[in-house]
Amino acid sequence: MNNRRFARTAGWLALPCLVAAGLLAWYVTREPASPFEAAPAASVDPALVSRGEYVARLSDCVACHSLPGKAPFAGGLEMATPLGAIHATNITPDKKSGIGAYSLADFDRAVRHGVAPGGRRLYPAMPYPSYAKLSDDDVRAMYAFFMKGIAPADQPNIPSSIPWPLNMRWPIALWNGVFAPNEPYAAKTDQDALWNRGAYIVQGPGHCGSCHTPRGLAFNEKALDESGKPFLAGALLDGWYAPSLRQDPNTGLGRWSEPEIVQFLKVGRNKHAVVYGSMTEAFNNSTQFMADDDLAAIARYLKSLPGDPQRDGTPWQYQAVAANARMDVPGAHTYATRCASCHGIDGKGQPESMPPLAGATSALAKEDASAINITLNGSQRVVAAGVPDAYRMPAFREQLSDAEIAQVLSYVRGTWGNNGGAVDAAAVNKLRGHTDPASSSPIILHMR
Repeated sequence: MNNRRFARTAGWLALPCLVAAGLLAWYVTREPASPFEAAPAASVDPALVSRGEYVARLSDCVACHSLPGKAPFAGGLEMATPLGAIHATNITPDKKSGIGAYSLADFDRAVRHGVAPGGRRLYPAMPYPSYAKLSDDDVRAMYAFFMKGIAPADQPNIPSSIPWPLNMRWPIALWNGVFAPNEPYAAKTDQDALWNRGAYIVQGPGHCGSCHTPRGLAFNEKALDESGKPFLAGALLDGWYAPSLRQDPNTGLGRWSEPEIVQFLKVGRNKHAVVYGSMTEAFNNSTQFMADDDLAAIARYLKSLPGDPQRDGTPWQYQAVAANARMDVPGAHTYATRCASCHGIDGKGQPESMPPLAGATSALAKEDASAINITLNGSQRVVAAGVPDAYRMPAFREQLSDAEIAQVLSYVRGTWGNNGGAVDAAAVNKLRGHTDPASSSPIILHMR
């Protein structure tokens, strides 16, 4: 009797388990719906292709999908993850190695939902949680550009080095269900057209949050728009600290005006800073090509994001100190002999040529990765309007020891009113082993 009762109970329990398993299998293998299911082949309309090129510039597709000396958009860039390395894929219209066989619906699902043909899930290193907000018109235009505006390249994709079973992709579908939006950007009726355009670019194609928003335990961005306080509040990523883009006066844009934001994005520099780190690639191939109206829209939107005084502390104020008057302070001699010729004995730099270190975000943020990284490895060449910058930060990894770099950075981060805090030599050593000198030959893509 007990055996029969157990079998009957097990049978009843098995039924909902099988149903649940079936629903899970359906959910993780299904292809999201696309508004382009019956769309015709890519248009050769030059205006649409040109529009798609501009959307690709807004989206900075080249940053991940191109390598120096290789065909544009042929992939290959290695990206480190906590599980292993993955490589950006070939997105040229080559039918064998690229996306030449993609329909518009296939392209849409990959870009906005992270699902390749056949239901294969893309790793969210591809910023589809942001691209989900792209409009239908922009997706259509970008598809026309990738199919008709660039040359196919038969460059095979490189498999990831993530080991089994961690490389199984079906759990990504569950991650998407929790963390990835699936609707295009919807304009806020209480904001004007300029603000909405800026919000669309920043949240969508610009995918600014991919670097500038802190991530949770599941590697998800903690917020995807202005409704969340962590949105664009600054984040540590790949050995760099992407600073706050909110109105934080120390670690953000609180001291920047809208025209200064536009200037920075258009020419790569202003009186506060010069692009460096990962932002150099974004500037070289994306922001400087944006229309002035779009840059103004970005600035308007970013200036609307409130800062957090509790997180950012008392607003920075300059305190006059000459490095050569403090030679007894550790790091002061190194600064005076190695840094002052460019950044000024007073830390003020040479405006719009050599950036100031007095009040620099890297000297005010508690995260010291950016300060260490650029001192060790130097800066990538900034190319504005086709003209390479005559000056770039040199790499000091061969000239200075870990202790010397820690001392000079501690000096910078504790002088002229800077309060970022001391740098430890162990932190320098750690980044020394995990980073490489910046290339003097940046990726500059001439699309057509």
